[in-house]
Amino acid sequence: MSNAQPLPPSSPPRRKAPRPLKRFTKAEVEEVFARFQARDPEPKGELESVNVFTLLVAVVLSAQATDAGVNKATRALFAIADTPAKMLALGEDTVRDYIKTIGLFRTKAKNVIGLCRMLVELHGGEVPDDRAALEALPGVGRKTANVVLNIAFGHPTIAVDTHIFRIGNRTGLAPGKTVDAVEKELNRIIPAKYMLHAHHWLILHGRYVCKARKPDCPVCLINDLCRFPDKTLA
Repeated sequence: MSNAQPLPPSSPPRRKAPRPLKRFTKAEVEEVFARFQARDPEPKGELESVNVFTLLVAVVLSAQATDAGVNKATRALFAIADTPAKMLALGEDTVRDYIKTIGLFRTKAKNVIGLCRMLVELHGGEVPDDRAALEALPGVGRKTANVVLNIAFGHPTIAVDTHIFRIGNRTGLAPGKTVDAVEKELNRIIPAKYMLHAHHWLILHGRYVCKARKPDCPVCLINDLCRFPDKTLA
């Protein structure tokens, strides 16, 4: 009878951690945004609105929803309620009926009525041009505040959504483990002259070119600068 001890199970080979992508130089960042600007000097967001208030509501409703889906639901709503007072007069149940095709519509209807009440009671029915005041409204976080501050009031803010977060990490332009980290890095590296439109350029690029499942690398404007190692072929 053998006294040999059974051999321990072999450990699976360790995977090498992916090497961090090489950072963009200042000249390369300049080139990225110069190209975006040359192609689309005045980019626009795709959410439909008729004034600052309806823009705010549309952005609140767009969380975890597509812009096209929000637009389809809000056209009729904004036609009859384009001020906080008019929206309050409709009431939560009616607002909910108008937006029931949008994800999380019950919570969003409650938030819309809540923010309308605060706008009327605290801000004279006007949307404030102030980050802290915006973020105090129901349903309004940093990303929503950044969008409103940028589009409505011309602040050079970056609203990091899933598209910008993906682009920042995939391309190596602004890597970060959180949306706040990506926002901070983009604010650090983007030249001031491009800041007003930067988040629109990046969102549209992520939505139509640098897509999540299969980026369309052959038509990408910054293909030669991008650090992504697994580019798709034509």
